Amino acid sequence: MSHNTFGHLFRVTTFGESHGPTIGCVVDGCPPRIPIAEPEIQHFLDKRRPGQSRFTTQRREPDAVRIVSGVMDGVTTGAPIGLLIDNVDQRSKDYGEIKDRYRPGHADFTYDAKYGIRDYRGGGRSSARETAMRVAAGAVARKVLSGVTIRGALVQLGPNGIDRANWSDAAIDENPFFCPDPKAAIAWETYLDDVRKRGSSCGAIVEVTADGVPAGWGAPIYGKLDAELASAFMSINAVKGVEIGEGMAAAALEGESNADEMRAGQGIPTFLSNHAGGILGGISTGQRIVARFAVKPTSSILTLQRSVDRYNDEVEVRTKGRHDPCVGIRAVPVGEAMMAIVLADAFLRHRGQNGDGVAWPLSRDT
Repeated sequence: MSHNTFGHLFRVTTFGESHGPTIGCVVDGCPPRIPIAEPEIQHFLDKRRPGQSRFTTQRREPDAVRIVSGVMDGVTTGAPIGLLIDNVDQRSKDYGEIKDRYRPGHADFTYDAKYGIRDYRGGGRSSARETAMRVAAGAVARKVLSGVTIRGALVQLGPNGIDRANWSDAAIDENPFFCPDPKAAIAWETYLDDVRKRGSSCGAIVEVTADGVPAGWGAPIYGKLDAELASAFMSINAVKGVEIGEGMAAAALEGESNADEMRAGQGIPTFLSNHAGGILGGISTGQRIVARFAVKPTSSILTLQRSVDRYNDEVEVRTKGRHDPCVGIRAVPVGEAMMAIVLADAFLRHRGQNGDGVAWPLSRDT
């Protein structure tokens, strides 16, 4: 299986399966002499960890991370950073009945069609379990990004969106949904309780922002910052759509409404709006970077569904095991991690090409 690595100069390779003994990642390209310790990584893993509320899978994984290479005396050495997490609460027997049956909405059929073999125990590499290592790698990326603040939030659960007038950053950490609207979070509890009791699932929309990114990161044409963010978010399990800034809503605007006008500012222009989501021509503008991604409903549900098995016989499938009624909830810290990984890579590539950068505003004599 190829394509387990993401990034250019800051490169992340993940390995391991949902029900294997261990999952892990290698972070290659992290600069040396950056202070880092396991508790700093664990902080972000604890945000994603399963079993913390009735609204997520009840699989009990402590997700305790170990640094096994690339760090000495509390600082990075420049060598590849190896991170490991032990799986301790697998229940492979829950999947015995679907060993040869394809679950609708899952990657069961496509893995068999491509490889002729699949890990039916929780989905193997196609499981969201893999994303724990993205969060660990994202914690390393954040250490590279001095002065950049990354924040994720759930802005829609099923058909229920937030009221942005009620937005509170503090509220994001005060409810089990990472919801910035305290009133919406209360309503979501009732909605998701009903979905969960019916053995069903729902989708969600996650918004991730980054403040403190200077103008100039990203590259035109094939290395666009927004394109790489889209690639990063689309690589997350169950993500089916990504937008930057106004995104799809920009199609309903006219040119005068969508353009981000500018006035003279200190250090960078003062933008009068941010419909572009902080990226123009694939390059950061210095404004807040804003991205959203849509997560489909969890495919593992208790409803009996029609399918086929690997021998092309028609069957019915009911998925057992412990699953998130809305996988979008725990996708919030994963989205933050992928934003951090892309930005750390963009920073290192920009520094490699431009050094200390360009003095702006430009001299009229240039």
